[in-house]
Amino acid sequence: MNLVDRAKNIIITPKKEWAVIASEEPNANAIYTGYVLPFLVIDAIAAFIGHAFIWGAGHYGDFAIRWGIYNAMLILVGGSLGVWLTSMIVNALAPSFGSEKNMGRAMQLVAYSYTPAWVGGLLMIFPPLGLIGSLFGFYGLYLIYLGLPHTMKTPADKVVTYMVIAILVLIGVYIVVGMIFAAIFLGIFGLGVASAVNWKMNM
Repeated sequence: MNLVDRAKNIIITPKKEWAVIASEEPNANAIYTGYVLPFLVIDAIAAFIGHAFIWGAGHYGDFAIRWGIYNAMLILVGGSLGVWLTSMIVNALAPSFGSEKNMGRAMQLVAYSYTPAWVGGLLMIFPPLGLIGSLFGFYGLYLIYLGLPHTMKTPADKVVTYMVIAILVLIGVYIVVGMIFAAIFLGIFGLGVASAVNWKMNM
């Protein structure tokens, strides 16, 4: 199944699509290269164009270009690390919730549950709409709830607890990755925390 069909189906008919996903042979690398990476690349391009050329170029010039590159890299690199780390932790926690440990299945759960957030990320083509796009990610929480029994074979009485832990892990991973990324790359791109905050406040 191609990326567009999978994304459409997991958003519109998630219960049916999770059953289809469960019948597939899970391969973490294939899911990353064939599904996760294309979405991250598209979102990174949208964020770069939005920050560098559509929203900020007329007001901030070179700063807008550098800020656009920074955000594109944050999406691409931070997103990749976030997906892999979250999948690894979700997989490691599986036995604690009576679930089957399988990295390929964990990648299925994390990657496909992220779909609404990545679709919403396309709105970064016009950064002021980025917040609205990020709200799409909340639908992904429901997808995790539906997906756990199909991917990790989680018993019904443990789905909610496992889901909550998975969500906390996801949030924690992205906060840590974001902080590390900012600490390293804001200085490299000559952005500085104060400049970045000012940029965001004027969006």
